[in-house]
Amino acid sequence: MALEIRKKERESSQNLVHRFTKTIRQSGILLETRKRQFHKRAKSDLVKKRSALRKEESRKKYEKAKKLSKPQ
Repeated sequence: MALEIRKKERESSQNLVHRFTKTIRQSGILLETRKRQFHKRAKSDLVKKRSALRKEESRKKYEKAKKLSKPQ
C-alpha cells in the first residue's frame, strides 16, 4: 500500500508532518508493521507434542502429591 503525501502550496513543514502522521495512523500501516515486528514462528508438531506430554506428566505429579497431602 503506497501512500503519497505532497506539500501543499504555502503549507508549513510542521503541518505537512502532522498531515503525514494522521494519514499513516488512519491507514493502519503502523499497526500492521508492529504486528509483523513481533511475529513468532509456529511450533512444530513434535515440539507441541513434547510440551503437551510434559504438561500432562507435571499435572499427574501434582495431583498425586495433592492426594498424599504433600505440597511441592
